[in-house]
Amino acid sequence: MPLYAPSPALRGRQLAADVGLLAWLVLWVLVARTVHGAVLVLAEPGRAVEDLGASVAGSMASAAQAAEDVPLVGDELAAPFEALASAGGSVGGAGQAAQDAVGTLATVLAVVLVVLPVGWALLRWLPWRLGWARDAGAARQLAVADPDVLAARALATAPLSRLAALPPGTADAWRAGDPAATRALAAVELERLGVPGAGLLGPPPTPGPAPTAP
Repeated sequence: MPLYAPSPALRGRQLAADVGLLAWLVLWVLVARTVHGAVLVLAEPGRAVEDLGASVAGSMASAAQAAEDVPLVGDELAAPFEALASAGGSVGGAGQAAQDAVGTLATVLAVVLVVLPVGWALLRWLPWRLGWARDAGAARQLAVADPDVLAARALATAPLSRLAALPPGTADAWRAGDPAATRALAAVELERLGVPGAGLLGPPPTPGPAPTAP
């Protein structure tokens, strides 16, 4: 299955479309990275809360251990510090949860910013490129096996200006089974697809010998 048309004009349009799609993808990846980084800035307060909670929890845990060494009333003195250490751990956990939520939001936004615009472009680009490749491959086979099909399609779909450029009576000659008319119409369809028809359709038929007078 061919990927690019042999015709320079159509091949140029195909290359431009491919490069445009790649540039579109790169653009939205850069946009998504920028948005991802900007959203992650919102995680800074959560990181500060986590650090504060960890600091309070560590300090209170150390104070509780020191209070436990006091004879007789060590356990009673350590209890408030242990409660404060537990509260500091809870605060730190809340800060970590906030960072996780911001990170998830940043990732989702980045993915959406890439998938939606690039997916839209792919839905427009892929059918056109694959459709041409499929049609060009089928046209190559028909040019060798059954050029009459290409001739009929040319009469049905070719621009009127292109058909008008053919010699007068080409359609009538094709209906009468003239190989030269079939070749000319099939070449029009191959030209529309950007496939050179000279090598596929073969040389023009040579006229037979003129009939001799009785």
